[in-house]
Amino acid sequence: MVITTLADSLTRQVEAVGDAISETLFEPVIRLGVTGLARSGKTVFITSLIANLMDRGRMPQLVAAADGRIEAAYLQPQPDDTVPRFDFESHLAALTGPDPHWPESTRTISELRLSLRVRPTGLLSGLQGPRTVHLDIVDYPGEWLLDLGLLEKSYADWSRDMLDRLAVRDSARTYLDRIGAVEPEAAHDEVVAQDLARAYTDYLHQARAEGYSDCTPGRFLLPGDLAGSPVLTFAPLPVDGASKRGSLHREMERRFEAYKSRVVKPFFRDHFARIDRQVVLVDALGAIHSGPRALEDLRLAMGDILGAFRPGRAALLTRLLGGKRVEKILFAATKSDHLHHSQHARLTAIMEALLREARDRADFAGADTQAMAIAALRATTEETLTHDGRQVDCVRGRLLETGKQAAFYPGALPEDPARLLSPARKGAGAWLDAEYEVMKFAPAALNLKPGEGPPHIRLDRAAQFLIGDRL
Repeated sequence: MVITTLADSLTRQVEAVGDAISETLFEPVIRLGVTGLARSGKTVFITSLIANLMDRGRMPQLVAAADGRIEAAYLQPQPDDTVPRFDFESHLAALTGPDPHWPESTRTISELRLSLRVRPTGLLSGLQGPRTVHLDIVDYPGEWLLDLGLLEKSYADWSRDMLDRLAVRDSARTYLDRIGAVEPEAAHDEVVAQDLARAYTDYLHQARAEGYSDCTPGRFLLPGDLAGSPVLTFAPLPVDGASKRGSLHREMERRFEAYKSRVVKPFFRDHFARIDRQVVLVDALGAIHSGPRALEDLRLAMGDILGAFRPGRAALLTRLLGGKRVEKILFAATKSDHLHHSQHARLTAIMEALLREARDRADFAGADTQAMAIAALRATTEETLTHDGRQVDCVRGRLLETGKQAAFYPGALPEDPARLLSPARKGAGAWLDAEYEVMKFAPAALNLKPGEGPPHIRLDRAAQFLIGDRL
């Protein structure tokens, strides 16, 4: 086992060196990982990013596009023949067709290669012609990203963390009642194990629907061909100390370790070995709407993500990938088009505060991180209405459920993020002095001019942060 691990690590290091030489001498590759936490719009983000890099009329903050140095952008076959292709064409047709609608979410990993022909700048501009830069976008579910944090936890640690969170959630009451009737050190019974796993999975689905972020293990929500297998048949138990041989506790612990070694490690080893830039999409507005506990859960999840990516001797990615580390990580609060632009700075400040606390919690240093408020596809317009004698900044859009046009005022976010983060940290059950609403809008009908991608908010700034330095 040790020899195999060393051999795999050596192979990855040799491949990394070969890739680096190839990119330096020939065509550089930017490998961008894209994931999202709970309904954050990952599919829409990737589709709009590709469309706006191909037609760059709405990308003034991407310096290479503003300078006119990107001469062409075109799709090419992806380099990994074993990974499904991201269905860009179908998703774009859904968003821009005569009956625009949100595309189906992807439920597994996918990939796409966009190649950019770029003129060099600086001293080399007069000595070299245009070069080709490949952007490989790796799309994967956010639930799988959070599983990386499990690799540093024992079954007892994970159980304790999860049960502490479940203790204050009404949606977890059914599961907590189930484990209250179980003796963890009793002889293992497969019927009991399956019942607990089903009850815990039901809770995870409900927690995600309620806006919570940390729903691990992620494959319980997206099991694929692992559905019903022992590796997905475990759940957290209230246990202390060593487990007894043949007990339910011991079997749950064994399956937890099998999940880490046979599901989590292979995914990150096989698909993260070449990622050097990462964007994590966050539905911060949805978490705020769901209440203080959902916002606190989001803060903890962001800390887990940064803790997983931090460099150094103890970093998980360093151990798994033979020294490769992510260079830039963007946490992007999506759906900023649900707010009037006068509130965008407040949403950005909340994201920055969440990221700052996550960095402190993870003791993170090394990669360049940034928080930003964006909308990958703008589905609303802005207007100011008069209500009870005062001016109210609203957004107007087509309602998802009825298709009717409606103006919406979601409530004013606080200027000081501590007004939200402090009660969230204290475990408050609800916001005391405000209500924050979220409306679900359908995509608007578009009439794009030649050379224009879909309308967005700050997608060009996000692209500049993630890939601008490599162009």
